[in-house]
Amino acid sequence: MNEHDSHQRASKLNLPNLGLSLRILFTGYLLVTSVGLLSAGMQLLLTHGMADGQFGLSVDDVVYSYYGNRENSKLEVKLNGSMKDKADVHERSEIIRWVRTGSPEDVWTQKIQPIVMDKCARCHGGIAGLPDFTTYEGIKTVAKIDEGASIGDLARVSHIHLFGISFIFFFICLIFSLASGINPILKAVAIGTPFVFLLVDIFSWWLTKWYPTFAYTTIIGATCYNTAAAYMILTSLYQMWVLPRRRHEHHKNTWFEE
Repeated sequence: MNEHDSHQRASKLNLPNLGLSLRILFTGYLLVTSVGLLSAGMQLLLTHGMADGQFGLSVDDVVYSYYGNRENSKLEVKLNGSMKDKADVHERSEIIRWVRTGSPEDVWTQKIQPIVMDKCARCHGGIAGLPDFTTYEGIKTVAKIDEGASIGDLARVSHIHLFGISFIFFFICLIFSLASGINPILKAVAIGTPFVFLLVDIFSWWLTKWYPTFAYTTIIGATCYNTAAAYMILTSLYQMWVLPRRRHEHHKNTWFEE
């Protein structure tokens, strides 16, 4: 291959001109990642989204998750929210009544422990990271006033999200950086948005822990980085599979000629 041919091939470094193998590689990654992001959103709706007892993510859900519901215990909030389907009305009422009367140990032994062992202990007693409900001392920790996520929980979840999600966004943005015919400023904004708003989202968790008003910032951050990711994924798929069929030549090295 001579120098002219090498230059010609390099000038076509963009998504519409990718070979079949690279298109399949990039498409597979984008599709699997999309399913993963949708699954994460569903998991969020079924956990944090039920914090106020109603399906769907709201500002109250964010406040209850990070600041807490300081009028109730964490156990009561969960029983009326995301754990509502784990026990019937009578059983949940018994546990809530026990919490509101000060969580006496003798009532725990006689009435509450059998319910908990039957309905809750399969997860809260055998899964690392969840409170152990098989003992009075374990369940007592969540039978007090709900002050939201602990500092330890926030630190653990924050570093997992920062490392994991930024790693996912890196490859989405890397593939999108090969998109052709997009204004360079728009492309730069789209690539930078997920990282900026991921930081906004994570920092807002910590701020909401002390100032509930920042719950709005959490929703804004998550909405912005998910919107940017969706735009880049859909644009990349369109340019890899639809544009080549239009028989229009794309002569541009998208990494060096913007």
